[in-house]
Amino acid sequence: MTKRELVISVAERLGYTQNEVSEVVQKTLDTITECLAEGQRLEIRNFGVFEVKKRDARIGRNPRTGQEVSISQKSVATFKPGKALKEYVEGIGPRPAIAEPGSAAAAHPNQPDGQPGLSV
Repeated sequence: MTKRELVISVAERLGYTQNEVSEVVQKTLDTITECLAEGQRLEIRNFGVFEVKKRDARIGRNPRTGQEVSISQKSVATFKPGKALKEYVEGIGPRPAIAEPGSAAAAHPNQPDGQPGLSV
């Protein structure tokens, strides 16, 4: 599924325009990107956790020549799926609920949990 297909699907499900949904999707992705660039952890309850991990410097090999190559330390973005997402993908969990506009499930109260990063 592409970002465009995601926008169309969400717009159809919730009854918003594609432009409105596109803006929300883009701002969400921008926020995740900014959070990770700052080294923060972002947890979306029942979905998963995005975080940045450090990969240590190491010695690798050029597969073509077999020559040893020095690989420097770097940061990589990772995603670890949450329990509910894992179970749903495996076919053993319930289908995620889809929030309707104006419902309590659609609201996103700001409730800091004391953890660094963002949590929803």
